[in-house]
Amino acid sequence: MAERSPPIQFVVPGSIEQRTGGYGYDRRIISELRTYGRDVRVVELEGIFPNCDEIAKSAAARALSAVPEGSTMVIDGLALPAFEEVLEENAGGGFVIALVHHPLALETGLAASDSKSLSTLEFALLQQVDHIVTTSLATARLLEADGIAEHRISAVPPGTDRAPPTRGSSGGPLQLLCVAALIPRKGHRALIDALAECADPSWRLLCLGSQVRDRTESEAIAAHVDRLELSDKVIFGGEADEATLAAAYGAADVFVLASALEGYGMAFAEALARGLPIVGSGAGAVRDTVPGTAGLIVPVGAHAALVDALSRMIGDGALRARFAAGARAVARGLPDWPTAGREFVQVLDRAMAL
Repeated sequence: MAERSPPIQFVVPGSIEQRTGGYGYDRRIISELRTYGRDVRVVELEGIFPNCDEIAKSAAARALSAVPEGSTMVIDGLALPAFEEVLEENAGGGFVIALVHHPLALETGLAASDSKSLSTLEFALLQQVDHIVTTSLATARLLEADGIAEHRISAVPPGTDRAPPTRGSSGGPLQLLCVAALIPRKGHRALIDALAECADPSWRLLCLGSQVRDRTESEAIAAHVDRLELSDKVIFGGEADEATLAAAYGAADVFVLASALEGYGMAFAEALARGLPIVGSGAGAVRDTVPGTAGLIVPVGAHAALVDALSRMIGDGALRARFAAGARAVARGLPDWPTAGREFVQVLDRAMAL
């Protein structure tokens, strides 16, 4: 009988059922690891992250002390700061891998002092783990630029489920879809400001994503929509289940997301899988995911360029059709989740062998 692989403790901050791209990645990777016969045990830490409180730090210490010798612990990067006081003591214990979706210090809206302290802390903790997995080559490049050795990092991009092509709207305003939690980094206010200046008013925007992760930002976005007198054109649908999300993608004409930073851009990939033309902002991972044949991606903060891109996409049906065809072509080459799972297993095995 083949020797059974040691268990994997997969550590996440809070409930793993949260509907974000990062938690979605974690859930799917865990599922794929199990299909490869790996014994994965999910550890959900209580507390506040990434500026961790004592509850989070105590939960992290208990989790680390409970790891059996020879086991592997995968720590989601958002939970990593909770291990500040205990990770170094793990020398010789379990094998620890940090799963980094994007550098924590690059989260939009942080005070400069918080950003600097998070950057310093994250760098120190990443030096203490045995290996690092990122969800994109772009994030790997960011870590390397910060001084993390290349050989200590492996990129495992997420998979994308195959999906039927969008049907689009049937008459009436052009249906724009944005899928993102209402947090500063996702750029809802920048998107809405740009839409308000589009000459063609024949659009309607549906925003799906959590309105409770950052209540202050959610309330500010809603107030901004009211000030612009766009309440009849901008609809907030909250966090959507899979059926609601699939229906929204199916009824959309264009996917829009003015994000300041994406570790990979799973929502962009899901839009591509449905053949949706895209208007967005970003660099690195976003441009790696969305080629110029599938949409218009402008630099972060480039307001005039975003207004122009949205105006062109809203007002030109032939342009939308061309980018939709480009999105469908890109979709055929997107990796699937079994591939992502296989790559994650290979990374685990190679890192432990070293």
